[in-house]
Amino acid sequence: MISLNDLRQFKQQAKKFSCLTCYDASMAKAMEQAEVDTILVGDSLGMVMQGCDSTLPVSVADMVYHTQAVRRGNKHALLITDLPFLAYATVNDAIANSRAVMQAGAQVVKLEGGAWLADTVNVLARNGVPVCVHLGLTPQSVHILGGYRLQAKTRAAADQLIADCKAVVAAGAVLLLLECVPEQLGQEITSLFPDIPVIGIGAGRGTDGQVLVVQDMLGLNAGHVARFVKNFMAEQAGEHAIRDAFKAYHLAVQAGTFPAPQHTFQVEL
Repeated sequence: MISLNDLRQFKQQAKKFSCLTCYDASMAKAMEQAEVDTILVGDSLGMVMQGCDSTLPVSVADMVYHTQAVRRGNKHALLITDLPFLAYATVNDAIANSRAVMQAGAQVVKLEGGAWLADTVNVLARNGVPVCVHLGLTPQSVHILGGYRLQAKTRAAADQLIADCKAVVAAGAVLLLLECVPEQLGQEITSLFPDIPVIGIGAGRGTDGQVLVVQDMLGLNAGHVARFVKNFMAEQAGEHAIRDAFKAYHLAVQAGTFPAPQHTFQVEL
């Protein structure tokens, strides 16, 4: 089974690692067979599984249910689970809800935010909960951000994001996830933290790992397709097409051929 130590070693070896979202046992098994390194049980399930307009309606009970299903189907990948909207509004909430998803099978808990999360991250880390902090475009804050759009487009905004990363890492975060930021900034942040693996989604080619929503990379999203998405299913055919699409994605991340330039954001910072 892939561990956090494995991800740190991958970073030291400049070996890219793959991550996909997953919500059920059958997809989890296909990802195990494809040797996908990490799985995110994301609150994106609210949109792709439940048909909601955002991630906000997702409950902790939903996350527990889907984490249990994924863990039953996959014994290979490191399993990261989101805490959903307002599930970590207080430190006590964060402790109780982290316990729930960890007991369901999560190995890392993911929170969205910035420096303001430092106290929560510190308490969770002291209590044995590995924390991944999601920065940049944070879907739980979509109404504050004004929609799903590129973040940190100026030097000042980039510096603020870097400061947020430093604060949560100092507090004990073990992973960072950057969403929808310029490629240059993704590379800069990845280089700043030699011991902290950085996962990107729309953050360019320089991050240590890449994550995509599984429905997006299989071409099952009938709505808007983000710039940073690639349909790996389109390259496959036959009885094992989904598994082969997962494998193609995993190998492309390892080889550094995904993301390609057309999947990145170029901004003069």
